[in-house]
Amino acid sequence: MSAGPASPKQADYPRYTDDLGENARGWHAGALLNAHRGLTLESLVREVAFDPALPAFAKLVPLLANDYDAVPDPRLKEQVALVKDWDFKWSDHSLATSLAVFWGEALWDTCAARARAADMQVLDYMIARSTPAERLAALSEASARLEKDFGNWRTPWGEINRFQRLTPDIVHPFDDAGPSIRVPFTSSRWGSLASFGARSYKGSKRIYGTTGNSFIAIVEFGDKVAARAVTAGGQSGDPKSPHFNDQATRYASGDLREVYFYPEQLKKHTEREYHPGH
Repeated sequence: MSAGPASPKQADYPRYTDDLGENARGWHAGALLNAHRGLTLESLVREVAFDPALPAFAKLVPLLANDYDAVPDPRLKEQVALVKDWDFKWSDHSLATSLAVFWGEALWDTCAARARAADMQVLDYMIARSTPAERLAALSEASARLEKDFGNWRTPWGEINRFQRLTPDIVHPFDDAGPSIRVPFTSSRWGSLASFGARSYKGSKRIYGTTGNSFIAIVEFGDKVAARAVTAGGQSGDPKSPHFNDQATRYASGDLREVYFYPEQLKKHTEREYHPGH
């Protein structure tokens, strides 16, 4: 994708409050939309919809860095350095995205019950009330899980976070041995606008997405309607069809297809026509 304006900096995101309110995805959307004017169909896709910033980590990682500086642990030195030097943006080749997400998930599990008891969003609780010991322990846990599942805590995010469609089953039989594709974006939990909620299934090491962005569309209304869209996987339920999984790569890369509304658009893109009664 073409590079647009720089992602908003940490200072652009709202400061933490104890009140329940918008989540990190809301912080991200608000900052981006306030920073852009005169968006077109193309620039909305290119500069906003797939902006890679993860604002949750822009708030969490500085806490971790301070924790480590106060109580250095040689076993975590390289991990802290990696996320401290990170730009808080997802990408499929990013080592920091993998470590940060696994760390965030471990800390989330630690804080979730207490956050609910306090009537707070879990992320807000993590930022305001998790302890240094908990944050460092979660990083150790994340490193150990990555080592166990992938052989190295320095594992690119795209090796872990995958889209897979093998069958049309609603309850999909995810399988590490089957073909799958890299997905660079993360769960909206961390502020990703392009949302991909993924987890392991039946003992899989890789995590596979089942929630988040499914059908994505951007529509421009004028003298004629213009739109770009993409569907997770494809529009056919038949694994033998070329359209069963033909949008998967587009989905993962943010390469939205043109939507055809008018006869002149359809002329070069029609495979067959249906005529009732014939």
